[in-house]
Amino acid sequence: SPQVQPFLPQWLAQPKRVQKRIKDNLCPISDIPGIHPRLLKKLQMNGIDSFFPVQAEVIPAILQSASNGYLLGRGGYRPKDICVSAPTGSGKTLSFVIPIVQVLLDRVVCHVRALVVLPTKELAQQVSKVFNIYTDGTGLKVALITGQKSFAKEQEMLVQKKVTGYCSLADIVVATPGRLTDHINQTPGFSLAQLRFLIVDEADRMIDDMHQNCLNQIVKAAFQGGNDSGSNMLFQRTKPGPVTAASSCSPQIPLQKLLFSATLTQDPEKLQQLDLFQPRLFTSVYSEKNGDGRETEQDTNNKYTLPEGLSQCYVPCDLNSKPLLLLYFMLKMKFTRVLCFTNSREASHRLFLLVQAFGGVTVAEFSSRLAPNERKRTMKEFEQGKIQLLISTDATARGIDVKGVNYVINYDAPQFIRTYIHRVGRTARAGEAGVAFSLVLRIQERRFLRMLRDAGIQDIKKHPVKGNSLKPLVQQYEGALCKLEKTVK
Repeated sequence: SPQVQPFLPQWLAQPKRVQKRIKDNLCPISDIPGIHPRLLKKLQMNGIDSFFPVQAEVIPAILQSASNGYLLGRGGYRPKDICVSAPTGSGKTLSFVIPIVQVLLDRVVCHVRALVVLPTKELAQQVSKVFNIYTDGTGLKVALITGQKSFAKEQEMLVQKKVTGYCSLADIVVATPGRLTDHINQTPGFSLAQLRFLIVDEADRMIDDMHQNCLNQIVKAAFQGGNDSGSNMLFQRTKPGPVTAASSCSPQIPLQKLLFSATLTQDPEKLQQLDLFQPRLFTSVYSEKNGDGRETEQDTNNKYTLPEGLSQCYVPCDLNSKPLLLLYFMLKMKFTRVLCFTNSREASHRLFLLVQAFGGVTVAEFSSRLAPNERKRTMKEFEQGKIQLLISTDATARGIDVKGVNYVINYDAPQFIRTYIHRVGRTARAGEAGVAFSLVLRIQERRFLRMLRDAGIQDIKKHPVKGNSLKPLVQQYEGALCKLEKTVK
């Protein structure tokens, strides 16, 4: 029977399409109209002279939605919300950093006007770093709120108490959900009444988990108005509704939502919860057309795009041969700069100890067991090529931009297609080439292949490794196991 297609709202059904092929479609930064000369100079100083397709589409869209200053949308209308679905490594961060910094350049009083919410501390750090580069020397202030400093220290970064009341010390706040919610509820004077941009990065993750509550609280705080002083009542926002004489007599700062993700959910009900206003969707997640301009049948299920330069293979195996396969790839096939994923911290740790005991491979683990500064150091050493194998869990690696990953190895086959997309998207970034290997137990093989096929991924090759190739490793491997037994005891 034909599948029932969910009825998609028009904005989802007819998105603005962004070129997938990054390298063939670079756009010189000077070709994008309306970017402030100061920011153009900053971009060049940072070695950026052309934008990726996503950036070339999204930057002007955001700038235009604020072309009459941030109090009004275009032509006095409320600006439309924007959703961007593009693969990992396609340059999403800059596509919101540049326009937001530019729109806020002419602000006079400091208030929180842009808030970026991200699921992990690492991602938040990464984004605040980019904001710091582009706000440097502008007087705009960026606060990073992830719970790495004490709550009191963070409060000092956000607000200052004066005789006249509280004043904000941040224009742009980059935060993780838990810590942000705490400040909304417990930090006197922390106000989102003047919030103009709410950016939700890795949006699918933020809609899925318990983070929904966080998003609701932000919106509530944005429409509550400042509770700190009466003068703000002029700017009291009302929930958007029809424009009436009464509603248009006091200027209202519009709150615009910008959602970014590699796997932005196509599920209208989920997106409904975000209460988006006339949203526009920019996506490079679509199928290429046939010569005759029609989409091929199987392509209509392509919900996800993978980086252009990525090759995918899977190795059918049994449980006992998995560690041997990893060692074989590292020692016999001489793989370098490998990011290896397991499904739990325990598995990561065990595998790390095992490879270490075996010897001959520079290996490190990357999991929530490590303190943030250790993670930073490990990442740096991996990028410098001092570590050849980095063993990680999904939670830790999500969205992280690791330079120069040549191989991703799924030591444990991922259970969900999203997990697969995010893992393999750590390699082949920004138009480079990369290879993803998945070690798949024979009992998982059918389900694994079906999961990929349902997502429209068909170009994965079977890559069997013969038992004979692993034989030479067995003796030393058994030695390593004994060694490990002793340490564990």
